[in-house]
Amino acid sequence: MTSFLWALGLALFIWLGLMGIGVHRGTALMVALLSFGAIFLYVRTQGGDT
Repeated sequence: MTSFLWALGLALFIWLGLMGIGVHRGTALMVALLSFGAIFLYVRTQGGDT
């Protein structure tokens, strides 16, 4: 659950940042979704056992 929340929050931050600097909506969405997956897997495998 924690890894999902971290991934969701950071992917949202990335998406909003890309939209803020004028990146096309589709490109920003794809980058955010790929980031979500990568962050989720990273936190899931490397995160602490809390």
